[in-house]
Amino acid sequence: MPHSVHSIRRVHIPDIRNIGIIAHIDAGKTTLSERILFYTGKVHRMGEVDEGSTVMDFMDQERERGITIMSAATTIYWKSKRINLIDTPGHVDFTVEVERSLRILDGGVVIFSGVEGVEAQSETVWRQANRYKLPRITFINKLDRKGADFFGTVEMMKDRLKVTPLVLEFPLYREDKLEGIIDVVDMKAWRWEDEKGIEYKAIPVPDEYVGTARKYREEVIDKVSLYDDEVVEKFLKEEEIETSILKRAIRKGTIKSDFYPVIAGSALRNLGVQKVLDAIVDYLPSPLDVPPASGKKPGTDEVESRESDPAGPFSALVFKIVADPHGKLAFVRVYSGEMHKGDKVFNVNTNRLERLSKIILVHANKRHEVKSIEAGEIAAFVGLSDVATGHTLTESKNPILFEPPQLPEPVIFTSVSPRTIADQEKFIIALNKIHEEDPTFIVKNDTDTGETLIYGMGELHLEVIMERLRRESRVDTRVRDPKVSYKETFTQKATAEGKFIKQSGGKGQYGDVELLLEPSEKFEFVNEAKANEVPKEFLGPIEEGIKEAMCSGSLGGFEVLGGKVTLISGSYHEVDSTDIAYKIAASKAYKEAYKKANPVLLEPIMEIEITVPNEYFGTILDDINTRRGDVRHVEHRGDVTVIEALAPLANLFGYATDLRSLTSGRGVHFMQFYKYEQIPEKVLQKELESIRGY
Repeated sequence: MPHSVHSIRRVHIPDIRNIGIIAHIDAGKTTLSERILFYTGKVHRMGEVDEGSTVMDFMDQERERGITIMSAATTIYWKSKRINLIDTPGHVDFTVEVERSLRILDGGVVIFSGVEGVEAQSETVWRQANRYKLPRITFINKLDRKGADFFGTVEMMKDRLKVTPLVLEFPLYREDKLEGIIDVVDMKAWRWEDEKGIEYKAIPVPDEYVGTARKYREEVIDKVSLYDDEVVEKFLKEEEIETSILKRAIRKGTIKSDFYPVIAGSALRNLGVQKVLDAIVDYLPSPLDVPPASGKKPGTDEVESRESDPAGPFSALVFKIVADPHGKLAFVRVYSGEMHKGDKVFNVNTNRLERLSKIILVHANKRHEVKSIEAGEIAAFVGLSDVATGHTLTESKNPILFEPPQLPEPVIFTSVSPRTIADQEKFIIALNKIHEEDPTFIVKNDTDTGETLIYGMGELHLEVIMERLRRESRVDTRVRDPKVSYKETFTQKATAEGKFIKQSGGKGQYGDVELLLEPSEKFEFVNEAKANEVPKEFLGPIEEGIKEAMCSGSLGGFEVLGGKVTLISGSYHEVDSTDIAYKIAASKAYKEAYKKANPVLLEPIMEIEITVPNEYFGTILDDINTRRGDVRHVEHRGDVTVIEALAPLANLFGYATDLRSLTSGRGVHFMQFYKYEQIPEKVLQKELESIRGY
């Protein structure tokens, strides 16, 4: 077995794996990560989530709540390969951590619980990974637990994810106790010998498992024969296919995402973890195996790409910011070239050149300084002050602009204030620091009331942030009950003219535009005015004015979503026309047209999955109906029923407590944002009164 490695050492790009561990909450991500650290020699003691002793969940709140809140990165070695590993959160309120990690990774390990199978959020993280075309292996965990069903979970992958699972291992039981796994690639059984799972050895496949093992091996050969002529040749000649040839073919198909290898085990029981590491090394891509990173030439739509080559021009994407007492840490994925400590790096988004004071490889909350970083690596930069999540860093003479991670819209908000005036400055600094780290947490100032409003992804998200304020910044706050973050849109065409004219002897201000608003799912600005009506140099300010007006709709003061806005005509003054005049004129025209375009209020609809014992099924259905819910799917799994429904967020505050009460503490649920939808007319007035009375 591989020996322990503690030092940082340079490896060639083909020997790098940039991997994320992603899954539904409670599937065992952090437990698996902790075992991986132990077996690769990174730590000398396995951390336990239940004990609050984990390395990867290093925040106090993570250990207390038993959940991952911030993605943690570490660098480990296995069989001479360097694995840059990111453990991501499973709770939907912290989905931004998953999103920005997936944006910069080359492969993933998706964990499914062998007991619950493929759950609603399993589908969510799978779709997130699909968006980034991420090759994956899958680990079916918790196979030591009562009710675990390995092959049932494989079938759920086919049915719910619409993918081709490739079973490479399945569990070995002795008298209902998990003892090891059957490996169909090398046709061996592996049995774990000691409690810590350090010693494991190959044994012949037990007689009762031989038939199943042969069936799945033939399935592997059939699926991978498309990728390797040698597999086909040996199969047709009925020759033995060597393990190395089979693995080579499996790797090719995995990297193309044509199928997804399935491996088995129990992270908590220390069984099968080394085989996960083997699969990462054997089947997941190096930076050279994935397509070159593509971006745009700054200021144009011209697409460019960067090969994963240390000799190429430097390029990197900032995917995470951590505000550190010793200086801001900008976590980056380097796509090409190399960068040395002390070099200057160009931020394409801000058009600024800044000096890099340190380069750090991170292990959870510990740091190891290095002199340089090159293509394919992940590290943290220190010394960049004006940098944010999604920024592209390059050489100034060879810029490229990469697409940033997609960030979800916050769906709830609340009013918050410090308990003492003395804490006001500290309070604002702390909120801005958290926003820097987490762009889905948004801070706004209500100009009408003077209140500070904070927006987030859910009740837990805002709760965790308030706790961070108290612990990290020592600021006690007053917080009102959270409210729904509504949006607005319009449903009819409308036109309006906006003018801003001021003349006072000297140079004045002159802006005049006429706008047409048309319903559309996405915002679009189109210019149909003639150049002698509105010169092209004023189109930018006009669009700015429109977007500014869209920040506050006339129904409830909420952001307006979508809509096509056409500049029909206007006029200008050769001397007095200015950017600011056209910006104000456009804003006035938009607001006027919006009032005439039949504005409507939109509310966030949540997708909710509820698992309850069968005897509570009727009670829960009745409760969903009272919340304006729409039941989409019901599935009976043994003695429990899984209900999938859609319901307005406004009717789901405190649902965890209500569900516990309705099911004597035996029901569990998972909830995530689905879409914004128009509020029915019959409840609109009540909602508007509630909003205005906030």
